Amino acid sequence: MVGLGACTLTGAALIFLLLPKSLQSCGHIRISVPIVRLGDPVMASCTVSPNCSKLDREPRILWRLEDGPNQPGDKQWRLPDGTQESTITLPHMNHTKAFLFCLVPWANSFQVLDQAEIRAGYPPASPSNLSCLMYLTTNSLVCQWEPGPETHLPTNFTLKSFRSRADCQYQEDSIPDCVPGDRQNTCSIHRKHLLLYQNMVIWVQAENVLGTSESPKLCLDPMDVVKLEPPELQALDINPDLVPRQPGCLWLSWKPWEPGGFMEQECELRYQPQLRGANWTLVSHLPSSKDQFKLCGLHQAPVYTLQIRCIRSPLPGLWSSWSPGLQLRPSLKAPTIRLDTWWKKKQLEPGTVNVQLFWKPTPMQEDSGQIQGYLLSSSPSDQQGPDRHLCNTTELSCIFHLPSGAQNVTLVAYNTGGTSPPSPVAFLENQGPAVTRLHAMAQDSDSIWVDWEAPSSPPQGYLIEWGWKSPSPNSNNKTWRMEPNGNITGILLQENINPFQLYEITVAPLYPGIVGPSANVYTYSGERALPHAPELHLKHIGRTWAQVEWVPETPWLGMIPLTHYTIFWTNDQNQSFSITLNVSFHGFVLDHLEPASLYHVYLMATSRAGSSNSTGLTLMTLALETSELQVFLGLLVFLISFVSFCGTVWFCCKHSRKNFFWPNVPDPAHSSLSSWVPTVMTEEIFQLPSLWDAGMPPVTKITVLEEDKKLTNWDSSDNSQTSSLPTLVQAYVLQGDPRAISNQFQPSSGTNDQVLYGQVLGSPTSPEVMRYLRCDSTQPLLGGLTPSPKSYENIWFHPRHQETFVPQPPSQEDDCVFGPPFDFPRFQGLQVHGVEEQEGF
Repeated sequence: MVGLGACTLTGAALIFLLLPKSLQSCGHIRISVPIVRLGDPVMASCTVSPNCSKLDREPRILWRLEDGPNQPGDKQWRLPDGTQESTITLPHMNHTKAFLFCLVPWANSFQVLDQAEIRAGYPPASPSNLSCLMYLTTNSLVCQWEPGPETHLPTNFTLKSFRSRADCQYQEDSIPDCVPGDRQNTCSIHRKHLLLYQNMVIWVQAENVLGTSESPKLCLDPMDVVKLEPPELQALDINPDLVPRQPGCLWLSWKPWEPGGFMEQECELRYQPQLRGANWTLVSHLPSSKDQFKLCGLHQAPVYTLQIRCIRSPLPGLWSSWSPGLQLRPSLKAPTIRLDTWWKKKQLEPGTVNVQLFWKPTPMQEDSGQIQGYLLSSSPSDQQGPDRHLCNTTELSCIFHLPSGAQNVTLVAYNTGGTSPPSPVAFLENQGPAVTRLHAMAQDSDSIWVDWEAPSSPPQGYLIEWGWKSPSPNSNNKTWRMEPNGNITGILLQENINPFQLYEITVAPLYPGIVGPSANVYTYSGERALPHAPELHLKHIGRTWAQVEWVPETPWLGMIPLTHYTIFWTNDQNQSFSITLNVSFHGFVLDHLEPASLYHVYLMATSRAGSSNSTGLTLMTLALETSELQVFLGLLVFLISFVSFCGTVWFCCKHSRKNFFWPNVPDPAHSSLSSWVPTVMTEEIFQLPSLWDAGMPPVTKITVLEEDKKLTNWDSSDNSQTSSLPTLVQAYVLQGDPRAISNQFQPSSGTNDQVLYGQVLGSPTSPEVMRYLRCDSTQPLLGGLTPSPKSYENIWFHPRHQETFVPQPPSQEDDCVFGPPFDFPRFQGLQVHGVEEQEGF
């Protein structure tokens, strides 16, 4: 079984009908009132028979209104015969139509035992605005009314009436009721039930189950509410020979509606010019029939719409509807205008010179007459023969070939009422001086100010012509005006000025009978921005770059010059980039792009008037090829391997290096004596027991002297032992024993302490044996004649000529005896072999 959770109104009724008969007879609903006023309470009761074997002995009775929730009743009890009864009161019936269900729990759901329909609404309101019309075409009285607000219940309307006398105070014969159709508020009483020229009472009655109402009674005579049809309106064609035409007049006629021809009628005529904002003009108290009617005082320019209607008169009646509109044009009078003219030569074909004549009408009065065209004609000089028409047009200019000898040329404006006074046209050459210093400037996008300097001869006025510069020589977009005041020197042009156009302005002085020479000036009526930016084109593209270019737009007339370009590009991740370029750029390279990626590129051109964008350009960068990727990965692997190999070699060999590539030799002028002692590991000192005497004092100074032709003054501390020695060339100082430098040497703390020196006598180029002298001296260290090598100079890579020294046995005459100078700093730098090669120095 289906529960009530998904039941609708139709579904619940269907389920109820499909119930077994045993369940249908189990419950029954009784409603106190099936139709109530909307919002009133409703009472209901439901009884459940004890003969229902499929239900519990004392089932719980529930209620449900429409699709609302299940709810218990106000009270449930057991009757003496075993019947269960439940009652419920609905305090407010807010549904216009709803079903009330009686339910009991059954099989984990709820079962509908019975249902009842409840309707709610309002009693009918009194109908209003009752009115009736007597139509002679149908011979029936038609009445209509307003039914009032909605009742939500079926409501019946009835049109009731009866005949009456004495101002409807007494009822005489009844008239059959008229019942309108469904949802209609009109009803007709036929002519056979009516008594014309006798009063009758009419009212409308509304009724439904909640009540009855009536409209106010209407007392009327059917003939007093006769609805007439309008007469037929038409125009008359009057013979101008019999009746002269008058300007601004219309001739009309109308005939009454035939069924109402026996009635006395009065009519109204109204007319309206077909102009925007024009109102109707009413002409009253017209007879119902008129064979001829003249309507004058109309303007001649527009077309008029005319309508007529009639009413029963002098007895009461109703106005007929307005007749269909009739459009007529009043008779025209000849134009009363003044024609201002000027001309100029115009060459349309080679060898042929024509004349272009311009004119402008000036009304002489408020109603100057409508102009239908212009006629330019020339008369023979001897006044013999017909006039020759040079131009017949509706425009304000004309191009024609002027006959030779033509003198009497006239221009007239015409219409059906006649022609205007002729205006003579004199084709005389320009004479007199022209205006000077003509200048024009745009005030805004819709006006141009023009000023000039008056010519030397005062003119009678000025002719000003302007029009936008057109590439076509035959284009007719000129506007001109004549200024009769010859004292003005400036004018503001506001007629036919369009924004952002290049205008040619001509000013010519007017002299008696002729137009003087003209002066021209060009100006813009305003400036505008470029309508669109140049179109982007892809020139070249790579993996991480793309070159785009564009062709600058040709400058438009009146266009503000560009100030800069802006390029925008966006990738697939909606990341935007931009760059601003000078207007001199016509291309750009987008770099730092991702390979095999999609980009959208736009170009924006900017000026003082605003910015405009180009169409978008979509491009995709190239992808890396497989071979290039392999080469790149190979180079990367090689580089990592090389760096790893170099690092390994350096780490393994850093403890086995014994010599520096570039020994750090201190500068003698800026170092102490200990700075000259090279760092020598204990295992690296050569042991020469045969050449070194441990009992000898350490050599603290070695002086190398070289022969020279000139003698040099020696230090006073060297006394007589050095007076006859050669010039001092180099001086090196070594303090202490080189085998104990690292832990025994302490630099001298003063310059006055006596220091022992060792002197080397002899010349490297001399074949004689070099001698070593030991003596006491206080000579300052390092004479500074030979600079020390730089720290970055590798002395191993600077070969020098080696001299062969022959060692001599020690002599008792010498004060100082030295062994091989292997521990001399500079000599150590040259020592590249073992101790066995010490004699090679």
